[in-house]
Amino acid sequence: MNLVFDAGALIALERSDRVMWRRWYDAIEAGKPPICHGGIVAQVWRGGARQARLSRALASLYIRPLDAALGRAAGELLARAKQHDVIDAALVLLAQDGDRIITSDPDDLAPLARAADLDVELVRP
Repeated sequence: MNLVFDAGALIALERSDRVMWRRWYDAIEAGKPPICHGGIVAQVWRGGARQARLSRALASLYIRPLDAALGRAAGELLARAKQHDVIDAALVLLAQDGDRIITSDPDDLAPLARAADLDVELVRP
């Protein structure tokens, strides 16, 4: 099982949420760094010393580029799910069956996961 982090997960890390840091640590120790994509990083990154915790977490995440292939796949998923958020669709496409998506928006991601025919667990940070 992999962890897939949305912006809410990264914000929880930045706010020193102990449960989120435990999830992050356990994933790193298991040799399975959490996954997100560059669009998720853009939603939370503003730079500066105040984001030192977030910078630490990002250094160990597997951050996929939101490139043409992922963008096209996300667009197709949005059409199937009748949704509109590209960042969310691309995030769901990073997951595989059995993965856990840590999200502050499970209601937004659930229809996308269904349309992608993914068996994932949507968990709040």
